[in-house]
Amino acid sequence: MIRKVVITGLGAITPLGNTTPAFWGGLVAGRSGITRLSRFDPSELTTQIGGEVKDFDPTSVMEIKEIRRNDLFVQYAMVAADEALRDAGIGNGVPDPPRSGTIIGTGIGGIVTFENQHRVMIEKGPGRVSPFFIPMMIANMASGQVSIRYNLKGPNFTTVSACASGAHAIGEAFHAVRNGQADLMVCGGSEATVTKLCFAGFCAEKALSTRNDEPERASRPFDAERDGFVMSEGAGVLVIESEESAKRRGARIYAEVAGYGMSADAFHITAPSPEGEGGARAMQAALDDAEIAADEVGYINAHGTSTQLNDKTETAAVKTVFGEHAKTLALGSTKSATGHLLGAAGGIEMVASTLAVYRNVLPPTINYENPDPECDLDCVPNEAREAKVNVVLSNSLGFGGHNVCLAVRRYA
Repeated sequence: MIRKVVITGLGAITPLGNTTPAFWGGLVAGRSGITRLSRFDPSELTTQIGGEVKDFDPTSVMEIKEIRRNDLFVQYAMVAADEALRDAGIGNGVPDPPRSGTIIGTGIGGIVTFENQHRVMIEKGPGRVSPFFIPMMIANMASGQVSIRYNLKGPNFTTVSACASGAHAIGEAFHAVRNGQADLMVCGGSEATVTKLCFAGFCAEKALSTRNDEPERASRPFDAERDGFVMSEGAGVLVIESEESAKRRGARIYAEVAGYGMSADAFHITAPSPEGEGGARAMQAALDDAEIAADEVGYINAHGTSTQLNDKTETAAVKTVFGEHAKTLALGSTKSATGHLLGAAGGIEMVASTLAVYRNVLPPTINYENPDPECDLDCVPNEAREAKVNVVLSNSLGFGGHNVCLAVRRYA
């Protein structure tokens, strides 16, 4: 049985703020969450800026002992999930645990724990490695711990597909509800990669912006002077459920999850396929899945990483799918404000896409100053725009050639 799936709860931990209202407020105001790195000394690195989560306090959700036994990416997921469930009106327990589940994606998982415990082993020997090392590090623990805390006994696993991880998680949760495997799912992505090793690796790859003297202006999707992405961290978690479940609870409904498309480039470990062919197929698949015509789409929350290759190939992909309509829709990137949350990007950008439909506001692409003839679509430059759009797409494209597109429709 195919069922309508709706969004009833939102949770966010981001460089712009640690609640959904703080995240959305900063986004619409055109504020940047990018600063010089403060968690470690970045002076040896070519990139010294990033999107750090600031003033994070998990003690409202987790006990001190529990915090010590969970990696930071799990803590972000737990706090974001708690907000999403409370926002959905079910903070005190889901109505039917066996029919409720969780899928939370991550690209890298417990890298903070991995680095810390490796240091312990080198300096103090293997006998001093924590017995919690493995359960703290493994990627599935965000889903696992959220499931345990909130008694979610239905589908429970983790998607790992680099920067498409969070979007894959939401898409698979959508399928689980639509196809009747669950009535309610907690889903999204979480990432905590602001570590020296992670930054060293991306610096070696020459993937990051080196605009160190202007952190707030470094992430500039679709701008001709973009020079790389800005790495960030955080979590974006949604509660989605069947329309019947939401109505039965009298829940507030933000929007409908209407479609899910995915594809593989089968081309290169980091570079997108020429002309964005794989991304184009994912977008078309999402439209087909939702039975939505291309001209119904008003806004696309682009993957929009601020890299030379991604932004021009994604623009080309949109033109392939939408033809002349590409000139009239908006193609914006919220990464201009948040930076790139890697495996959490699809989660937090789905939160933004949902609110764009619900609030009738398109977030801006900030730092757009120099037009690029290869990125010539409307990116909602620099200022938020009031606009009633009925359909929004959210794109997530990951290393390894993973492409995901999620379709959000105004609920009626």
